[in-house]
Parts: sequence; structure tokens; C-alpha cells
Amino acid sequence: MIPRPHGGRLINKILTGKKREILLSEASELPSISISFERVIDVMDIAHGVFSPLEGFLFQEDYINVLYDMRLTNDLPWTIPIVLDVDPEEISGLKEGDDIILRYNEEPIAIMKIEEIYGWDKKEYARQVYKTTDPNHPGVSKTYNRKELLIGGTIDLLNEIKHPLENRILWPIETRVLFKEKKWRTIVAFQTRNVPHRGHEYVQKAALTFADGLLIHPLVGWKKPGDYRDEVIFAAYEALIKHYYPKNVVVLAGLLMNMNYAGPREAIHHAIVRKNFGATHFIVGRDHAGVGDYYGPYEAWEIFDEFPDLGITPLFIREAFYCRKCGGMANEKICPHGDEYRIKISGTKLRKMIMEGKIPPEYMMRPEVAETILKFKDPFVH
Repeated sequence: MIPRPHGGRLINKILTGKKREILLSEASELPSISISFERVIDVMDIAHGVFSPLEGFLFQEDYINVLYDMRLTNDLPWTIPIVLDVDPEEISGLKEGDDIILRYNEEPIAIMKIEEIYGWDKKEYARQVYKTTDPNHPGVSKTYNRKELLIGGTIDLLNEIKHPLENRILWPIETRVLFKEKKWRTIVAFQTRNVPHRGHEYVQKAALTFADGLLIHPLVGWKKPGDYRDEVIFAAYEALIKHYYPKNVVVLAGLLMNMNYAGPREAIHHAIVRKNFGATHFIVGRDHAGVGDYYGPYEAWEIFDEFPDLGITPLFIREAFYCRKCGGMANEKICPHGDEYRIKISGTKLRKMIMEGKIPPEYMMRPEVAETILKFKDPFVH
């Protein structure tokens, strides 16, 4: 059966009908603060149940618990603090218990009840969440640039923001209905922020051999420079699915969520989120959600030992390579041949070839996928 959402119920904090109309009409009379695009995404993820059981931004007690114990105060696993940062002058004159409007580009996005105002140590946050205080880490750098105070409290969504790929995005309520319609009982989710190469395809198909369906779930949101653009990732996956997957076994859907590059902690976070979407299994990559050399290659696997109560089954499928002796994709568990026969698929090499306008070898990437990527004038984030 499709698993229950994290914490038991799917959160819905989207205002509709008369209540929304009344609050929108009153919005101009309430104090407001301007929030970044990343925080808008957090608000939408809370409202749509992506972050179930959260109903708003973390209170201090939950924040501290998540930071040090990777659990909410009710002992439910949670590894990435979802917090709203503000400057003291932005909330001057406001107090706990007040309602405020969260705005983006002057548009009211949500109403929030300020239930707590507290400080945070950004360096300690970085040390715990990213396991480094190095400002060269993209997640650490973003943390250091955030504001000085945090406010905790529940939110209600007033307006959705328009996103260029909004027709690609599905929310948890939609995927859960879709999986039920397809009569899928076992669903494997695959997190990605890259275009697919043969290693990705191998891992996905290995998981599909025992599951009813595969959720390919590209992350649509902030990514670091050098990552592939969202529309390129979707086009590349559509080419792969069209030419190399059986019909009706794959759902390709965008996930509107920020990328943190928090390695092991983010692997758990990604698993929890996919549980909310209805997945029963989650593929955990080697160095999942990692960047540079900040995390060991299998740290993202080892952390799952600390969460036997996660409610979604992690799949640790070993890194694939092309074996010239086997004549196809394999991994170290099933291939007996030495390194002289094995060709590893390097994402860095693939990027270089794409930048130079070259079609990578077929053992690295399907030609239909490469041709699709090269149709884009500039496939990378800057």
C-alpha cells in the first residue's frame, strides 16, 4: 500500500474560497515582510504537504532538536531545519502572537502567525547541517548570507507563485491519486538535479525490476552554477523515457524544492519528502546530495542506520560503470572483471563534452539524450 505521509497526515495549508478572499482584502492592513524566492518555495512546500508534518517554520525547540538530534521534538525524523530568517528592523514593533503577511515582489504569498522570535548561530548551523563551516560550500555560503533572526509560526498560503515549469510540477496529493489510479503498490523514487547518463538509467531499471512504477523526480528550484537548467533536465529525461523505457512504468514530475547540498542529512530529507509523495522506496545515490569532497562517498548510505523508523525503504544501488568484457553496464557486485575493463561515467567529463558541443560515447549517454541536450544553446545554470 502507498505509505501514509510522514507524521500520519498530509498537511494542507492552502486557503481557498471566502476565507482566502477575506484575508486577501485585509492583507493591506497587516504588517508585512518581504521574503526571498527560496523562502517562497519553502512556504509552498509547507502548504502543499511536501514537508508534512510541518505546518509552518520551525519553533526554537524544534529547530534545536533538528539541529542536534535530527528529529522533531515529537521524535519524528527530520534533518534539515526549515526556518524563516528576518532582520531585526523588519520586525520592529512586532511581537509574538501577531499576524503578518509574507510578500514576494509586493504580492501577498501567505499569512503567518508569529509564534516565536529567536536568534541563531549561523556557523553552528553550518557545522551541524553541512558538516563544514567552509564558505566555499554553496549551502554554507547561502547560510552565511541569511538574516540575523528566525521567526517560527504556522502559515497559510494565499497565492501561488508562477513558475516557468509549473505544468511539470506535481504536488503530493496529485502523485498519490495518480499512483492509486495506476494501481501501483510499490513506487521507487529517484531524486535528480542532472541530465540522465547510462549509470542513472542502469540504477533506475535495476530498481524497476521489483517495483510497480518509477517516480523520476527532478528538483526544480535553486541550484548552484554549473548544474543543468530545469528545462534541459526534463527534455533529456523525456528523450530517455520515450526511447528506452516500457510504456506506463514511469512518472516524470518536477519537485519544487530548494537544493541544500547537505550530503547525508539531505539524503534523509529527500527520502522523507518522497514518502510524502507516496513512494515506498527511495534510491540513494553514492555521495547523495554531496558537493566537492565535503562528504565520504557512502556517508549518505550509512546515515540511514540511524533512522529505522523512517517509513520509506532506502535502496543502495552501487555505482554503475561500463565493462568492456561484460559488454554492458554493471557494478562491482555483479562484474568480476578488473579495472582495466571498467569505464567509469564521469559527470564532469560529460559536462565538458556537452560544453564543447560533442556527442558523448554511447556507453556514457544515450545518443537521443545527448542530441536533445545539445539543441539548447546554453544548458547550464550561471
